[in-house]
Amino acid sequence: MKKYTFNLIFSALLLTTATMFSQELVVKSNLEGLTMSVGETFKPTSFAENLKGEKIMCQAVIYYNKKGVFSTAKAVTVNRGEGTIRANEPGTHEIVALCIGQQGQRLSRTFPIQVDFPKAKEIKITLSASKVYEGSFLPLDFEVVDEMNFTRKNEFFQLSTDSDNIKIDAFNNVKAVSPGKAILSASFDEISTSLTIDILDNPVEKLELRASLDVARTGDVVSYEAIGYDSAGKLIEGLPFSYTFSGKAVDKSNNASGLIMNDGRFVAEVIGDYMVSASIGSSSVSRPLKVVGRGIEREVLKVGKGVVTDKHTSDFWVFEGVDGRDYAVTGTWGADGTSFFWDVTDPTSIKKIDSVKVDARTVNDVKVSQDGRISVISREGASDRKNGIIILDVSNPYDVKVLSEYTKNLTGGVHNVFIDNDHVYALSGSQRYYIINIKDPKNPVEVGMFEVGKEGQSIHDVWIEDGIAYSSNWRDGVYLVDVGNGIAGGSPSNPVAFANYDYATGAHHATFPFKSKSTGKFYTVLGDEIFPDGVDENNPNITAGFLHFVDFSDLDNPIEVAKYELPGQGSHNYWIEDDILYVAMYGGGVRIVDISGELLGDLFRQGREIGYIMTGTSDAYIPNATMAWGAQLYKGYVFYSDWNSGLGSSKVSELKPDNSKANQYINKTPIID
Repeated sequence: MKKYTFNLIFSALLLTTATMFSQELVVKSNLEGLTMSVGETFKPTSFAENLKGEKIMCQAVIYYNKKGVFSTAKAVTVNRGEGTIRANEPGTHEIVALCIGQQGQRLSRTFPIQVDFPKAKEIKITLSASKVYEGSFLPLDFEVVDEMNFTRKNEFFQLSTDSDNIKIDAFNNVKAVSPGKAILSASFDEISTSLTIDILDNPVEKLELRASLDVARTGDVVSYEAIGYDSAGKLIEGLPFSYTFSGKAVDKSNNASGLIMNDGRFVAEVIGDYMVSASIGSSSVSRPLKVVGRGIEREVLKVGKGVVTDKHTSDFWVFEGVDGRDYAVTGTWGADGTSFFWDVTDPTSIKKIDSVKVDARTVNDVKVSQDGRISVISREGASDRKNGIIILDVSNPYDVKVLSEYTKNLTGGVHNVFIDNDHVYALSGSQRYYIINIKDPKNPVEVGMFEVGKEGQSIHDVWIEDGIAYSSNWRDGVYLVDVGNGIAGGSPSNPVAFANYDYATGAHHATFPFKSKSTGKFYTVLGDEIFPDGVDENNPNITAGFLHFVDFSDLDNPIEVAKYELPGQGSHNYWIEDDILYVAMYGGGVRIVDISGELLGDLFRQGREIGYIMTGTSDAYIPNATMAWGAQLYKGYVFYSDWNSGLGSSKVSELKPDNSKANQYINKTPIID
């Protein structure tokens, strides 16, 4: 797929499942139940076994870290020359054993292995609240630093106390019972520490709970602020309130659900009646909230298609030509190096008008310059192994001409490209990208290069906006790189990274920058790509992963605040315009999502979907098998490419639902202080 890198020879070998062993066989290995220590090396032995228990030897066995297929994860590494695995980090990890049969068949099995933590060197127990009042539970954090300097968070410590004014339950919840000093003792792995706690009288005589809304839609973030007063009516500063909620759904087959944060922000996922509460010690206050439907659903109609019946389709780009008409270019995957050009001036009648065939197996990515004159296509799997990029003259899309090819430093294959003004950013061997000046498109010149510079670095995509390159680096997350913006003194010849965010899955493959029109907040939207069972060229695929919304308003402290996750489907390419997300979710089609307002929590569960497009067609390369690759909003139409069917266009209806009843509760809800 676009996010599937065929430059890695073993990836193609491991993940292709066109031919498989019989279902009557299973992989057996001494990896099963394996426990290792950090730094230890182990040599697995694996084979296939039939239902009769008969051993069938593999012609070869390949091992790999399941998380590391795309992200080159290093927790457990494989030495393919020696046939060994090495444990580098503690925890539970997954190793895949791939058995290659005598006729090239493939059979794999995933084995969980345990890497033991080293002995603890230091333990820490910290209290995150500045003040503790009687009747409150203590917000405690537990941390272990072991002999190899690995840090473990929130391990289960043995807690005890000789003080009568705190109580500890079986789950290590500690409650302040009465005022005074208390000593909390903690032990782990034969190491002990203690914490002195000063418990204060609860000074609160009266509580007030303020809210930004009393009627909200699902997905709207409501801000609550609790205020406490003493017996003299004086405001008490710095009270550590705890916020909770309860509710009842309108739909009797559903439960009220939502998310509430420690700072009092709340977002509901289900229509219903909610009660939000704030408490400190034994004092509490509640306030009702009416939650209504978001009312954003629209009808989405397919209006046109450009079917590719003999090969898989990859990425696409829609653009306005120099003649004022509208055109598109699409690539092909795992085929013969063909790119197609389309006239999409009438989105209801998409016409194939030209094609270009180059020496490649896959033309994974295609881009067009801002002036509509130059197109760049990527190459992978070239017969001469030069790969690189091809620069095309598309000033007349009915007669596309090859201007030049560029292969220097790009022979490992180019998976993705981007054009920004006179520069092409071309990924090289999935490790770095080179910046190539194409002011003279017949004589391209390399002017710069960017890489993360870490062991095992890997990059999948780069997107340029306002002089900033957003580099999607799998396990290393997104890097924001100044290539002309000026924020860090960078330029195309001197790219300078100035911000970074990564996350646990290590599957970050595409970034889209997004400044909310409704709030002014700046986000990077980070998409996963995961194929749990590999890629099958001839059948529908299982995908996983989702979009991570990261608030980058503070470049030094990015915060992941929300996600869009379609159950049972993984994400791919996407587009954002006017606070609306258009995202290709592979088998889930193209989903159109309202991302207006403050973003918090699970956007799918909040009913933010405007509509969707199932992109498969009956006359496709693989009929009726939706596999949406990417989406682009262009002149009011949603264009998309589908791996199995080609190019398509859709229109979101302007019809709005009747929201006349949504406001009937405003100013009529009783407020409980």
